[in-house]
Amino acid sequence: MGKEITSRSQDYAQWYNDLILKSGLADYSAVRGCMVIKPYGFALWENMRDELDRMFKDTGHVNAYFPLFVPKSLFEAEEKNAEGFAKECAVVTHYRLKTDPENKGKLIVDPEAKLEEELVVRPTSEAIIWNTYKGWIQSYRDLPILVNQWANVVRWEMRTRLFLRTAEFLWQEGHTAHATKEEAIIEAEKMLEVYADFAENFMAVPVIKGLKTANERFAGAEETYCIEALMQDGKALQAGTSHFLGQNFAKAFDVKFSDKTNTLDYVWATSWGVSTRLIGGLVMAHSDDDGLILPPKIAPLQVVIVPIYKNDVEKGAIANKVHQLVSEFKQLGIRIKFDDTDNARPGWKFAEYEMKGVPVRVAIGPRDLANNMAEVARRDTKEKLSVSLDNLPYYIKTLLDEIQLNLFTKAKQFRDEHITKADTWDDFVKLLDEKGGFVAAHWDGTGETEDKIKELTKATIRCIPLDNKQEDGTCILTGKPSIQRVLFARAY
Repeated sequence: MGKEITSRSQDYAQWYNDLILKSGLADYSAVRGCMVIKPYGFALWENMRDELDRMFKDTGHVNAYFPLFVPKSLFEAEEKNAEGFAKECAVVTHYRLKTDPENKGKLIVDPEAKLEEELVVRPTSEAIIWNTYKGWIQSYRDLPILVNQWANVVRWEMRTRLFLRTAEFLWQEGHTAHATKEEAIIEAEKMLEVYADFAENFMAVPVIKGLKTANERFAGAEETYCIEALMQDGKALQAGTSHFLGQNFAKAFDVKFSDKTNTLDYVWATSWGVSTRLIGGLVMAHSDDDGLILPPKIAPLQVVIVPIYKNDVEKGAIANKVHQLVSEFKQLGIRIKFDDTDNARPGWKFAEYEMKGVPVRVAIGPRDLANNMAEVARRDTKEKLSVSLDNLPYYIKTLLDEIQLNLFTKAKQFRDEHITKADTWDDFVKLLDEKGGFVAAHWDGTGETEDKIKELTKATIRCIPLDNKQEDGTCILTGKPSIQRVLFARAY
């Protein structure tokens, strides 16, 4: 069928690429480092986006949209932010092409169409948004501003991988403004909880909530909160971040407000975001050597019914019954497809929907119809059961919840089994090389040691867990005193 994929044990990176391409999530494009998100992949993103959007609105946020281009002078205003993203920026310098008179038909940049000020294609939108907020905020009555935008951003990556790291990607970015430091910190922490809730209850991916070290912090932030997930190959994936920006951007763009005592002060800020890299994480957290395994809550298709017949009479009888069932499924809010196309045999369809990770597959043939039964196959465990047609929609509704929970439980067990303590440098390196996962180890708290460990092992401090226990120890590299363990891992 041409659908075989490389096994995870043989080549995990190739397995991932094969799966993304052959399941129809995405494709390569003519633009180096950029991808085409295919309809099936975009349907998955839409489901994720819609759930997150609902969660944002439930917490009081509203959507807006800001320009793709940022004047270079605005981008430079917050120095740490500009420095942090400078090497990844795409820059627009001209606004017109013209035909080359010496090479007819070829287009060249018109040298007379040079922009007065160069424009940065947004790698993130703090600069353009805070310049805008300056005109929106005068008084405490204008606060808080709780705005989110769904957008694309460009970060000029040299080494790309579909969904995980591309030059252009889709995301959402929240940008909020507050009257007090305390309110802004509450907001940053609240949005981290929203991300953790989404990851665990919709993506079925367990996450560790924590703080980034100063070295790993978002450029221009006072504090970066994160959720970290573990993939099946033992590497970590940063699944979402929420930043307490302090007053850094307000000072850079001179955004002040008068409080209730008529005193002027700078506004306090947060920003937070997740992107289409979540799709890459979803694939790597659950899928197997036969294809995708998608959590029912966000799967584009939750159920597919495949008829098995030898002639038009059998096909018609099955279709009459299935159309009744489809109506019942839809009334229960279940995303269902009846695949009665004649362009492929049932066995090919089974393999195709297995590759696409559809949570439940139903097969109905003439004998099933005569017995008022259907064969129900789960994608997660591959178990098959015979179920009465009378009870089928309600049975599968319950089964979808069971599959959702099973995926989370399985991923959590794997994650928990791959959090290991290391007390010596040799044990630390051995765990990274032989087991992978999160290694909980003492660190002396310095950026120099953090950099050295990364240089020696390619492992970074993924986070300092929010619920971290304080315990005296010695740094695995320097032997200097430490008050807590932090989580190291090799990461995407």
